[in-house]
Amino acid sequence: MAESATATKNPTGNELAREIEARVLHRLTGRVRDFHVVVRDRGLVLKGRTRTYYAKQLVQHAVMEAALLPILANEVEVF
Repeated sequence: MAESATATKNPTGNELAREIEARVLHRLTGRVRDFHVVVRDRGLVLKGRTRTYYAKQLVQHAVMEAALLPILANEVEVF
């Protein structure tokens, strides 16, 4: 079972965001563009662009597996 991004260390908000972004982009290569994560006090906000609602859902599930923080908003745009 893969360890979550926050299970092995206590990264800063920027470090956590970069680690989550790297994991998601590796897992969903080519399905999401301009993807980034904003770390807020109480959770995460997902941003980026994708061509399908299915890919948007995949992004959300990949983040849920990679981080212990809740997702406050999935602002990934479907274009």
